[in-house]
Amino acid sequence: MTHPIIILGSGYTGRYLAGSLATTSRPFFATSREPDRNLSSMPADKRMRFDLQQPSTWRNIPAGADLIWCFPAAPLDQVQAFSRTFDTPARRMVVLGSTSAYEASDRSDEYPPPWTDESAPLDLSKPRVQGEEFLRKNCGAILLRVAGIYGPGRNPLDWIRTGRVSPTGKYVNLIHVEDLASICLLALDKGKRGEAYNVSDGQPHTWNEICATAQQRWGVTAAAANENPSPGKRISNAKLRSELGCTFRYPDLYEAMALIESAEG
Repeated sequence: MTHPIIILGSGYTGRYLAGSLATTSRPFFATSREPDRNLSSMPADKRMRFDLQQPSTWRNIPAGADLIWCFPAAPLDQVQAFSRTFDTPARRMVVLGSTSAYEASDRSDEYPPPWTDESAPLDLSKPRVQGEEFLRKNCGAILLRVAGIYGPGRNPLDWIRTGRVSPTGKYVNLIHVEDLASICLLALDKGKRGEAYNVSDGQPHTWNEICATAQQRWGVTAAAANENPSPGKRISNAKLRSELGCTFRYPDLYEAMALIESAEG
């Protein structure tokens, strides 16, 4: 029997996951702390109340369901307490982490920065990293360390227009939300329990380059450059591609941005 998939947290990525699952025969439910308000676009029988801070809601998760955990796995004590309710160690679980889990490089003289793979040291002082690592090591979670997410409603051109970003030599790594949703389902089916995988499109860009392209192709002028000595990171997705056979619908950032801009214009 096919286990239902429970999407824990139905923010930006969770909503795209639900949309992807709605086109399949796989049973699924989406959760929210306030499902009737936050999930009103979904059928009522697909909504489920769940709040990590409210143990009374934990019993809403069906026994034997597979989980895709979409919000920060923190605080650790609540993550640990919730994990003790899991009915079976065979349950499949994908946890969405962040590439910010990796320690910032102190080799500021090395530019471009070296590639960061899954063996890089982690910043275990961060509460969400503590929770992610607990789930990976103790519950066999498949951990996706996810780069910056963009897509419809999260247009990088708007980040430039509003001054959220400006031209610097800092490297940024991105993944389109539709590719991320597909990778979540791929990892649930094929990921190895207890493994971590970096998730990005594998094409790091500097903000200098992105802002220059925004000006040339769309006439979007960036704010004055800020001094930012950080080189950023260059995230390797080689493990994701080799072990899970991942392919991307949106491998080219600029072509994806053109589609978003056209749809939103």
